[in-house]
Amino acid sequence: MSTIAISNHQTMAPPNVVGATKEPVWVRWVLISIALIFLTLFLFVPLASVFYEAFKKGVDVYLAAVTEPDAVSAVTLTLIAAVISVPLNLVFGVAAAWAIAKFDFRGKSILLTLIDLPFSVSPVIAGLIYVLVFGLQGWFGEWLRDHDLKVIFAVPGIVLATIFVTFPFVARELIPLMQAQGQEQEEAARVLGASGFQTFMKVTLPNVKWALLYGVILCNARAMGEFGAVSVVSGHVRGQTNTLPLHIEILYNEYQFAASFAVASLLASLALVTLVLKYMVERQVQRELAQAKDVGVAA
Repeated sequence: MSTIAISNHQTMAPPNVVGATKEPVWVRWVLISIALIFLTLFLFVPLASVFYEAFKKGVDVYLAAVTEPDAVSAVTLTLIAAVISVPLNLVFGVAAAWAIAKFDFRGKSILLTLIDLPFSVSPVIAGLIYVLVFGLQGWFGEWLRDHDLKVIFAVPGIVLATIFVTFPFVARELIPLMQAQGQEQEEAARVLGASGFQTFMKVTLPNVKWALLYGVILCNARAMGEFGAVSVVSGHVRGQTNTLPLHIEILYNEYQFAASFAVASLLASLALVTLVLKYMVERQVQRELAQAKDVGVAA
């Protein structure tokens, strides 16, 4: 009898602890209502208005706007920039995260600072930096002109600007996770005779796969939606150097509102797809964590 009483006493939380972790019902509803109102006014209503304005004049007008040559060219260039920049940032992010999290070397803090640079520098400034380096009056401008090479106001400049503004995303998703995991598993694999490549493929990569996918999703979304840096280096040549955001701006400034919202709906759809993928990745991570916890409890 006394044993049962003691066990019940140990499982019950003190009243002050319960009070500290549970808010009154009205407080929770007020906080939830504020969050929902904010999301409705600043997210759902603007997003719905984009699709409403896109289809306001009918499906035919919408299809004509998204299939006309300049729009197709903008979509193609946006995809090219993303297809080039995302894999490069994937390689850089994995290499940088692995080096920072698993090794100690001189200049480690400097590398971390440089990775965060695009977060602290305006994208417009980043575009101006590339103009200063590769523009006609820039450091390499004369050499590029003599060799008939064009970077600024051409596809290479757009790709470079996109790479710059997106390279922190993969690395910043991987670094905290790799640091939290430590080096024990990699060291054990090396002791057992695994090579560096085998250790990475069999130990490191499986442990960070969901964070890696999450970083790639964010990197791709930013690459397709980048405006500031790309605007500076593109030259706004219609049908040649305009990405989707730049094409939307031109259509809106020319008062082609239906066409601009139609093309904007493509980027909005990309944002929705990104959110869905992000949600799926987070759910998968939570599921694996719950399974690992259940295995630990069972053990």
